[in-house]
Amino acid sequence: MIRLAVSSRAPTARGYFCSKNLRSSAFPVGRIQKRSFFSSSKKQQQQRSAASAPRRDPGLEFTAVVSNPQEVDGPEGIVSRSEQIKKLQSQSSNKDDDIYYDVLIIGGGATGAGAALDAAARGYKVACIERGDFASETSSRSTKLIWAGIKYMGTAFAALLSPNLVTAPLVTLSAFYGEMKMVYQCHQERRYMMQKQEHLCQWIPILIPFDRWYVSPPPFNHSLYGFFPILAPFVLKVYDALSWFQCPPSYTLSPSRAAEKFPQLQTDNLKYCAVFYEAIHNDARTNLAIAMTAAQRGAHIANYVEMVDTIVVDQEEGGDKNKVVGVVALDRMTDQRFEIRAKKIIFCGGPFTDNMRQLEHDSSSDRDKKLPPAVTGAHGTHIVLPSYYCPPDIGFLDYNTSDKRFLFLLPWQGHTIVGTTDHKCSAETLPRPPEEEVEWILKESSKYMKIDYRREDVSSSWRGWRPLAVDPNAQAGDDVSRDHVISENSKTGVFFIAGGKWTTWREMAQEVVDKALGTDRPCPTLDIQLFGGEGYSNTLSVKLIQKYGISQSTAEHLSKTYGGRAWEVLQLDGRDKLLKEGYPYIESEVRYACCEYACTVEDILSRRTRLAFVNKEAALQCISRVTDIMAEELKWSSRVKKQQMQAATAYIGSYGGSVPQSAANEGKADVAENEKAAA
Repeated sequence: MIRLAVSSRAPTARGYFCSKNLRSSAFPVGRIQKRSFFSSSKKQQQQRSAASAPRRDPGLEFTAVVSNPQEVDGPEGIVSRSEQIKKLQSQSSNKDDDIYYDVLIIGGGATGAGAALDAAARGYKVACIERGDFASETSSRSTKLIWAGIKYMGTAFAALLSPNLVTAPLVTLSAFYGEMKMVYQCHQERRYMMQKQEHLCQWIPILIPFDRWYVSPPPFNHSLYGFFPILAPFVLKVYDALSWFQCPPSYTLSPSRAAEKFPQLQTDNLKYCAVFYEAIHNDARTNLAIAMTAAQRGAHIANYVEMVDTIVVDQEEGGDKNKVVGVVALDRMTDQRFEIRAKKIIFCGGPFTDNMRQLEHDSSSDRDKKLPPAVTGAHGTHIVLPSYYCPPDIGFLDYNTSDKRFLFLLPWQGHTIVGTTDHKCSAETLPRPPEEEVEWILKESSKYMKIDYRREDVSSSWRGWRPLAVDPNAQAGDDVSRDHVISENSKTGVFFIAGGKWTTWREMAQEVVDKALGTDRPCPTLDIQLFGGEGYSNTLSVKLIQKYGISQSTAEHLSKTYGGRAWEVLQLDGRDKLLKEGYPYIESEVRYACCEYACTVEDILSRRTRLAFVNKEAALQCISRVTDIMAEELKWSSRVKKQQMQAATAYIGSYGGSVPQSAANEGKADVAENEKAAA
């Protein structure tokens, strides 16, 4: 932490102080009394900062390579990443206090990018930095649903219809109201996404099979839910009603009709099936669309910029002592450090929030102290199977697995995604899934199916972390929340937001901006269409085929991924040269991704396309070609190309695949193979 000691007894004529070393510093109190940190050399500063910083996730070393990329133009109407970095750095050389940001947001996942969009749309001066790629952590590893929370509706009624309603009626009713309010809000946010962001989301029917009339042991450990097979049609109509019936209506299927609709389904002893609707999306693309829209609205937003320390003002007498007024940032593409200062700072770190909060402390001894946690991490594993495990237009839900979780099986990106598990543990960057969870998912998902679920059919698997939020001041043993928590550190002035779910990203952003900056400027995001929405129509894929003669699979992929921006992708080349045979991703997407702030080979293979998420081996085979294309665009040296290939191989090697093996052996073999290709 950089501590700035000032006296409150002798203000300057302007009411601010300035430091030659800090150049653009401007804090609302008097003159400098001492500058202990900045009197040191740059090397000493970095050593002190590193000594007092919290433990850094070792997996981060595979997420960025210092590459000094050449500037490439941003998408039409958006400045380039290089220009964004220059804007963020400008405070370090400009003494005008007007450059102060109203808010600095740390984290570029769905919540952080959403907060940047919200604040920028209100007219505030906004900075937002993300240490990796946009959505590189939790936001790209979801179950891909924008769902309204049918499980939470179930838990709400289970808690209501319990003995607690008699022994503690007020508490029970209050908890029920809070849970149902969350579910209702999820329905409204899902409606917003489906009506306003149809270029990013589609409705997906989800089938629930019933092979008995009473379930034992009952879901949610509540005897009433043992009768869910009988109550399901009514329950799902209530679920529809929470959306004011603006979603496709739920319905039932006879066993014979279910067999036609879902031929993989085991129909022996099947009584009937209930079907309801949720929304499905490409989560990484939605996150990037939010970030690009924030940039369109004037936010200075950049990926691969890491907060490595905080800047604190220290007063001798009361006032803003210990207030965090900025951060030291590191551009991980150039290894350059610079300062960013703002009136308000918001941490949006998901499951990594507590690591950020440690940087608010002044010394290494303080940082070593155990902080009351704000987030309890829980990882969930997903596996990906071939498309023939699931029909292309309907999903499946097991609402009562052996560990009492929901298990979804969904068509996604031309494959079948299955998940998820739930195990509490500390968050990590690498997506390496536990083998026992892969096996458990295969076993659970095969219960209702005719076909064998084979381990060798798993083309990719990964785990992501859910940020389950708690009040840092709560007593031990209190329940964690599936909803979000917003808190301000009264000593440092730093806000954080944690928890929540993909569905409520916009609502969460609105609430944290309201709390940090006030409600004087109303939130306009309900009326904002995200990046790619302009020019989109449900016939866009046909128009792309007619214009460029590309395949139908590629045209549909481009229209559902980029929306109206698909024209820009094809204008770079005009051809549909595939990255990998059998997949719709094309080489022009790699070049366009460089315009959209992609910095690494792994960015392309994991998030700009989703190849690593659907087929690990196919992604590994594409590393060399993607490296060549990015090197042309960003003017990488041969050394950088080699490092990029090694980093991408190590990271993608940590995904699960068709053959269980240790990540270490897997990484070594793949690195050797790609080093040979690079040579």
